[in-house]
Amino acid sequence: MIGPECYHGDGWRAIFPPSPFLREVPSVISVVVPVYNEEGNLIPLHRELVSVLDPSGEQYEIIYVDDGSRDGSFAELARVVADCPVATLVRLRRNFGQTAALAAGIEQSQGDILVFIDADLQNDPGDIPRLVEKLREGYDVVSGWRRSRKDRAFSRRLPSRLANWLISKVTGVHLNDYGCTLKAYRREVLANVRLYGEMHRFIPAHAAWAGAEIAEVTVNHRPRRIGKSKYGLSRSLKVLLDLATVKFLGSYSTKPIYVFGSCGLVSMLVGVLCGAYVLYQKIVDGVWAHRNPVLLLAVFLFVIGTQFVMLGLLAELTIRTYHESQNKPIYVVRQVLKGTGEPLVTRAESALRPEVAPLPGR
Repeated sequence: MIGPECYHGDGWRAIFPPSPFLREVPSVISVVVPVYNEEGNLIPLHRELVSVLDPSGEQYEIIYVDDGSRDGSFAELARVVADCPVATLVRLRRNFGQTAALAAGIEQSQGDILVFIDADLQNDPGDIPRLVEKLREGYDVVSGWRRSRKDRAFSRRLPSRLANWLISKVTGVHLNDYGCTLKAYRREVLANVRLYGEMHRFIPAHAAWAGAEIAEVTVNHRPRRIGKSKYGLSRSLKVLLDLATVKFLGSYSTKPIYVFGSCGLVSMLVGVLCGAYVLYQKIVDGVWAHRNPVLLLAVFLFVIGTQFVMLGLLAELTIRTYHESQNKPIYVVRQVLKGTGEPLVTRAESALRPEVAPLPGR
């Protein structure tokens, strides 16, 4: 149970191993569970979570987010929270989607380690200690990999494999299972990530672009016994559109002129070449320009190219306004080291003076 003595800060524990000058502090694990029409799974899930986390000796909390369920999920969760001091229930006004539910859970959480898990009992709570242990080896994100999935081959596994391959190629962050909800994060990794649409599956890519260390751990996957799956082929199109958004924001969010300007210059160049070809046909073959459709194509491409360049310039103005009005940095600091005022110690001197004096105030 979380008390006032628990550590909730961000800082050196995030990425680097503990310094001998810094004290070890206990971490708090926040388990975030998005829920949508999972009435029959909630009591068994809660029992499993408590049975796994209690013996571990970890300080933890469980945050259930009812994403506008239309069955008896809210009533079941209310019973759970009434009997469990480490559980919190967040109820959304309507179904906003899994990404919004996770964002609401993150907002309510207090832990410096966040674990996401589905409420359908297909993710195994018994894997949570393994993810947390891997995280403490120095990683910032630990992603679950459902190596042996218990889902339908055509409607679930095949689209998932194609999506994982495509996302890995586009983002440059290679994971075998982007769609697995069971993941563990350090809180500071999520501090600069804003979640929209179906963006929760792309958090590892965002984190990697910010310099985070990512690991992937094989996790158990169980067949669904109660309820129906909320996923299907219809989500593939949304994933493709979100992937395009993620790629643009990750690669060109601070330099949009590069993508718009490049498209514009290529279009203008092709237009000029088409115009030169029209001139060549007029001089050599005697083809009248007004009878040549390539002339219309040349004008069209040149105008479109000019518009692309102008759109890039407008995007640059917008980006500068966005960053400067909010004083939003265009970089992410990994660590800051400050001098202690002590003179540098050479290798020879360190042999004579092996013990280093502690930092002032320690």
